Amino acid sequence: MDIQNAINIAKKTRLNACADKYFVGACLVTPDGKHYSGCNIENDGIQSICAERTAFVKALSEGERNFSYIVVVGGFKDTPILERCLPCGYCRQFMSQYVDTNFKVYACFGENDTVEEYSISDLLPHSFSL
Repeated sequence: MDIQNAINIAKKTRLNACADKYFVGACLVTPDGKHYSGCNIENDGIQSICAERTAFVKALSEGERNFSYIVVVGGFKDTPILERCLPCGYCRQFMSQYVDTNFKVYACFGENDTVEEYSISDLLPHSFSL
C-alpha cells in the first residue's frame, strides 16, 4: 500500500477542480494498485459532483469493482496548506454501495501532511443498503 503516492496524485488532481473557492482531489486505489483520480466539478445547477464520486465513477465505468482505499485532500483555491476534508454524506452513501465496511478513507491535511484513517463504517455507521 503506497499511500504517499496516492496523496501526491490527489494533490495534483485537486488543482484541476472546477470550483470557485474550495478545491478537492481524491485518489481511489484498487487491490492491484491501479489509481483513479477525481476532483470536484461544480456548476450553477444542482448537479455538481464531488472528487470522491468522480474517482469512483471513472473506475466503475472502466469495469473496476474492487477497491482498497481512497485518499481525499481539500482546501481553498489559493492556499497550499490542505484542510481536513472528509467525504460528504452523499459520497459516503455512494461509496458504501461499492465497498465493504473495512474500506479505508484517508484524509491528508496540514503543513506536515497529517494523515487520518477512517473506515467507511466509521464515517457512515448506518448506511442504506438493500
